[in-house]
Amino acid sequence: MNPLHNTELDLNLLPVFDALIRVGNVSRAAEELAMSQSAVSHALKRLRLFFGDPLFMKTGGGMQPTPKALELRAPVLAVMGTVRGELLVREGFDAAVAHRTFSLCLTDMGELIFLPRLITRLRETAPGCTLRTLQVPMRQIPGVLESGEADLALGSLHAVPEGLFQQQLFTRSFVTIVNRRNRRIGEQIPLDQFLEMEHIVVSLSGRREDGYDAIIDQLAGQRRVYLTTPHFLTVPMIIEQNPDLIATVPRELATKFAGYKSVRMVETPVSVPPFAIRQHWHPRFHHDAANSWLRKLVKDVFDTLPE
Repeated sequence: MNPLHNTELDLNLLPVFDALIRVGNVSRAAEELAMSQSAVSHALKRLRLFFGDPLFMKTGGGMQPTPKALELRAPVLAVMGTVRGELLVREGFDAAVAHRTFSLCLTDMGELIFLPRLITRLRETAPGCTLRTLQVPMRQIPGVLESGEADLALGSLHAVPEGLFQQQLFTRSFVTIVNRRNRRIGEQIPLDQFLEMEHIVVSLSGRREDGYDAIIDQLAGQRRVYLTTPHFLTVPMIIEQNPDLIATVPRELATKFAGYKSVRMVETPVSVPPFAIRQHWHPRFHHDAANSWLRKLVKDVFDTLPE
């Protein structure tokens, strides 16, 4: 920081820096701050002038922070976290009149199964708020939550990152999906046939041992895994074109897939314990009024899901 300009920094500019470093987009930052894009651009111009650095550069992937901006990131986010968590919390959060963007770490499965319900409830209770979803590698989730880039991470994290708060939303079971044209598989699939067939495993990390259904290998023995992918939504299309492949996925997802008529469900021939879906958040935002309101909304939505 240029010491000659220390007394000239307008602290009202910090929320603009905070929003830009988190969302990397002027229009989304303006929406979150309830400002016009021109006002955000003007604030960024003043920040650049004060720090003597471009701070953010336009690229195909959005506004990328410069090394100077990355240097400023931690202290600015710490200040904003204190303001949100210890000062503004006293003012509460009025969802009916609030204007902000909530960001959620979700898998593609979460977007398909759970996001529509969240959108419906959010539009009813907070009409001025919007949503943004992120698909973040598991190892990066604590940092994304700590920085405020995401408000919550929703899903089944096999190894909950240390230091995060968590709340269980519900538990769900697994089921196996197969191609409808595969006549070798009857109404049930015996364990020996299950182990002989080639499997698709979904793993967000790309490693087989981190797959959602990794416990099957512990209970039934090693399967013949042909494909490991981080995406749930490609699985039914792959099975449709490759009838000899099968996959074990959460039951809600299999029900959605079965609606496309190319795959059907059979019970997995292994007694797999239910897995828990939880919401996770960082301690910095535990007392943040908006974050607290969002967590309650998410919990209420999932409490109404059918068993």
